[in-house]
Amino acid sequence: MTLKSIREASAFWDASALVPLCVQERRSAAARARFRQFSQVVWWGSRVEVYSAACRLHREKRISDADKQQAVSRMQLLIAGWREILPDDEVRSLAFDSLEKYSLRAADAIQIAASLVWCDKRPSRRTFICGDRRLASAAESAGFTVLEVA
Repeated sequence: MTLKSIREASAFWDASALVPLCVQERRSAAARARFRQFSQVVWWGSRVEVYSAACRLHREKRISDADKQQAVSRMQLLIAGWREILPDDEVRSLAFDSLEKYSLRAADAIQIAASLVWCDKRPSRRTFICGDRRLASAAESAGFTVLEVA
């Protein structure tokens, strides 16, 4: 996988869409297609979530030692090219609001909040890429154009 230096459009990427870029799985081809279309904006904790997924898959013996190392290497390449939304009071406040509005877990509420910070709370005509149906539904309700990695 090579990083494209210039992409015309950016999108907010949930960790569920990032993991298939790092670990070979059935959704990897769809994730790579989105990767070619959109540069990545992520929340600050995405690298922890992606690493967590690689570790879990390794512990469950669903990927080998070599696969895990390759996943970490791919993640490092992605990190070099993505934009991170850092944790701050606005993200926390928007996450609280999201928990009131949508049926989300805490980390997913932070994803929605970070995506809203990225687009200055104007999600119309902004893209949100994910592989989690509950989060996709919340992002769509918030006003994003949702592209699922399925």
